[in-house]
Amino acid sequence: MQVSVETTQGLERRLTITVPADSVDTAVKSRLQQLAKTQRINGFRPGKVPVSVIKKRFGQAVRQEVAGDVMQQNFYQAVMQEKIQPAGMPKFELTKDQDGEDLQFVASFEVYPEVEVKGVDEMEIEKPVVEIKDEDLDSMMETLQKQHATWKEVKRKAKKDDRMVIDFVGSIDGEEFDGGKAEDFTLELGQGRMIPGFEKPLVGAKAGEDVTVEVTFPEDYHAEALKGKDAVFQVHVKKVEGQQLPKVDDEFATLFGVQEGGVDALRDEVRKNMQRELDQTLKSQVKENVISELVEKNEIDLPQSLIDQEINALREQAKQRFAQQGGGDNLPELPADLFQDNAKRRVTIGLLLGEIIKQNELEADEKKVQEMIETQASAYEDPQEVIDYYKTNQELMQQMQNVALEEQAIEWVLDQAKVKEVNKGFDEVMNKQA
Repeated sequence: MQVSVETTQGLERRLTITVPADSVDTAVKSRLQQLAKTQRINGFRPGKVPVSVIKKRFGQAVRQEVAGDVMQQNFYQAVMQEKIQPAGMPKFELTKDQDGEDLQFVASFEVYPEVEVKGVDEMEIEKPVVEIKDEDLDSMMETLQKQHATWKEVKRKAKKDDRMVIDFVGSIDGEEFDGGKAEDFTLELGQGRMIPGFEKPLVGAKAGEDVTVEVTFPEDYHAEALKGKDAVFQVHVKKVEGQQLPKVDDEFATLFGVQEGGVDALRDEVRKNMQRELDQTLKSQVKENVISELVEKNEIDLPQSLIDQEINALREQAKQRFAQQGGGDNLPELPADLFQDNAKRRVTIGLLLGEIIKQNELEADEKKVQEMIETQASAYEDPQEVIDYYKTNQELMQQMQNVALEEQAIEWVLDQAKVKEVNKGFDEVMNKQA
């Protein structure tokens, strides 16, 4: 096998590979002989068809098949021989392919860029420090109460967190528009689920009153005809309902699976859950801070083939989310531009973290892997069952080891960078995450 390497531009490479005629012709002959044993042709007994007859009928197709295999095999031998790292699949072009002559083909592909992680010691990383206070726990308990609240009609003026039953008709320039009318519509004030500005005039209204609501549809509104348009809604308030919060007692605790210890045990369990979610959120925020700094300080020439792979992965994830939300399988093919920036960032992050792992010879810390599995398992009713499942599933274990390696790379950056701890409140951190 003869190989010549040419750099066309940037990360693109072109290999011209020549394979000796005898190895190709031998492979073709062997495959024709195998075919002769299985083919049924009129006038010949099964297994007794002459190779010359098989060659006349199937020779061209067999040679194309062999040529494909030869190109694949010799390409991978060539890149190992030349110590080249292809990024993505190559494109093959047969340039010489005749019986009794050397086979020659060209393989065009991209290679991985040379990555040098720079500026780590200059990075300034903000690391939030958060303590869960009693008032944070009290607020979470109130949230749990609201999740199990009932509704009771009230005769007073409506306020935030109340619920209304309304009729409304919307118009633009005095003309009603499609989708702007509803009857017996239930609206929970303070949830922000309507057009910006719709709820505000309704706070303070009572059952039986009519309210005029003036709004402007957002420029990014989903209905093209309504984007940026001023609208007027005539709203009739039919009913106002107030929340009836359940009493926090032993019976309330049982709603969350706490059978012993009552309210104190429930508060302990809620605090543990808050701490687990907080720890995960803080870790995610610090990781994002590190990654943003890495990407900003390190510009990399990216292989388009890797970007395309990420675009396809992101497009597939979007289709799966659409299906999970009840959209079925009818999502149209989403344009690549929609995912381009995100794909480039993901490829950049992967290359940078991969280089940190390689240069520092990092290996997945099994203790860290175990701790991560235990943390995930703690959210389930039977943690040990989840832990045992991970241990018997090699694919899941590999995924967790990859996550651990990524975290170890982040920790390496934090060790080199300038880390500044900043005290923050629980709500400030968790609401930002939400």
